[in-house]
Amino acid sequence: MPQNHENTKLHQKIYVPISEDFNIIGKKIVDAAYTVHKNLGPGLLEKVYEICFCHELTKRGLKYLRQIDIPVVYDGITFEEGLRLDVLVEDKIICEIKAVDLVNPIWEAQVLSHMKLTNKRLGYLINFNVINIGQGIKRFAL
Repeated sequence: MPQNHENTKLHQKIYVPISEDFNIIGKKIVDAAYTVHKNLGPGLLEKVYEICFCHELTKRGLKYLRQIDIPVVYDGITFEEGLRLDVLVEDKIICEIKAVDLVNPIWEAQVLSHMKLTNKRLGYLINFNVINIGQGIKRFAL
């Protein structure tokens, strides 16, 4: 049975590229992570990296919030104690900070879930417990 082409088009999601201002902020986020890693190296606690990372964000003129509770809406009920994200930059970009030997794939799913729940299009998973920080940064876009 032939499909109605117009009906098919209605069900397709139109991709909108990430705007340039998001990319500029993203570059500053990556630069802040590189600076922290260059100065501290691997092997410290996650909280230490988070504090220093946020300090570097401030030096780059970026505003941030730390340890934000994300409410979860399920079955028409809002649960306030659902999730917590590490750093929200400029009320636009989510950053999850880790200091682990091996990144668990569930943390990648966590970043994506946080992005969907908060309607944010860009997120970063940053693991500072690596030799080369470039291998510790993963970017996510929706």
